[in-house]
Amino acid sequence: MFKKHGRFVFAHDCANCYSILMVDSIEKIVSLCKRRGFVFPGSEIYGGLANSWDYGPLGVELKNNIKNLWWQKFVHGRDDMVGLDAALIMNPKVWEASGHLKEFSDPLVECQKCHARHRADQVGGVCESCGGKKFTEIKQFNLMFKTQLGPVEGNDVYLRPETAQAMFVQFKNVLDTSRKTVPFGIAQTGKAFRNEITPGNFIFRTREFEQMEIEYFIKKENWQESFEHWRKEMLSWLEDIGVDLKHVHELEVPASDRAHYSKRTIDFEFDFPFGRKELYGLAYRGDFDLKNHFKEPPYRDSETGEEFWPHVIEPTWGVDRTVLAVLCSAYDDSDKNRLVLKLKPNLAPHKVAVFPLSTNKPDLVNKAKEIYSALLANPYTLNPAFDDRGNVGKRYYSQDEIGTPYCVTVDYQTLEDDTVTVRDRDTTHQDRIKIDELKDYISGKINQYA
Repeated sequence: MFKKHGRFVFAHDCANCYSILMVDSIEKIVSLCKRRGFVFPGSEIYGGLANSWDYGPLGVELKNNIKNLWWQKFVHGRDDMVGLDAALIMNPKVWEASGHLKEFSDPLVECQKCHARHRADQVGGVCESCGGKKFTEIKQFNLMFKTQLGPVEGNDVYLRPETAQAMFVQFKNVLDTSRKTVPFGIAQTGKAFRNEITPGNFIFRTREFEQMEIEYFIKKENWQESFEHWRKEMLSWLEDIGVDLKHVHELEVPASDRAHYSKRTIDFEFDFPFGRKELYGLAYRGDFDLKNHFKEPPYRDSETGEEFWPHVIEPTWGVDRTVLAVLCSAYDDSDKNRLVLKLKPNLAPHKVAVFPLSTNKPDLVNKAKEIYSALLANPYTLNPAFDDRGNVGKRYYSQDEIGTPYCVTVDYQTLEDDTVTVRDRDTTHQDRIKIDELKDYISGKINQYA
């Protein structure tokens, strides 16, 4: 989605609906992510690479849970949606037709004192590196990553800067094979690459990122109704993943800042610890893209026989920004005695952790491993963890910090009556549950959030 840079207009006065985010600094999130295995600095042992991040064992589980939930809601949960998984490298004619080769750029200036480069619309008149106030003239910097295809130099291709164009290019093939009729959508999740001038704020803005995106094809006269539908769906999704809507703000992009083909664009912004920033976008793209890729109308109405280029509503979700918003929303250190990551149970990397009361009692350890193995047989639902480090209190603290909603403790009573203690992360309340009912008990709790 192309967008000029400039002032945005608030859709409403957000001053009265602002509330305090659970986490007050991005440093706390970064520390937690590295300490517990959510996100690591990329290539760290070699000195790292600017703004490169790797998702660790817990991070990849959280990220995949978010993507899977999105796919279930917007693809499997609808009869007007199909999926696509397109190549990262496309014929460069795609980007010529879409306008990316000419228009996909940001305004660049260079500090005349230290030669640091900045986005002109974000520099604020002062160089962040040295405090200098003199800059070069603004020039446009194309954000596309160029590479070479094959062994012959000069065969230039590009890493895709967005997932959208493949859905337009494959529109006719999808239409012919799926037998869908307008209105319908094509959904895709996947990597995109942008050579950002000033990436930063942890995983918020990176040069390599993931998108969850839909191109929803409609008749022109229905665009307003469809736009409003997707606006509500995007807000509903935020509630699904535990993001407080008090921290979400809809910004109407004024006509002067919209792409020339767009009649309406909304940015959904979130109150991150480093400020209010764009989280998602919703745009009405008209028939601009399909007309650029198809010289003849690619759609024929089966009832009227009319041939036309469908118009497009485009809701776009950033995966990495979603992960960050979820972490910021869930982070709770209000209790001085513990840090709790209050993830929705269906998003948590581990839904349940199992541990013995004492690690020097073989009977307790063996029983705990037996229960863990039984829960492991249902990995896609529970993804259990086994924890025997330190004392029980430290294990609770550790599992609270990574967001595990339920902890199962095997104690001496377990050996007598085959019951275990199940502790709730948020309330610390404990229930005594029979082992043969444990899987259904935990699954039932998780399914409340599905």
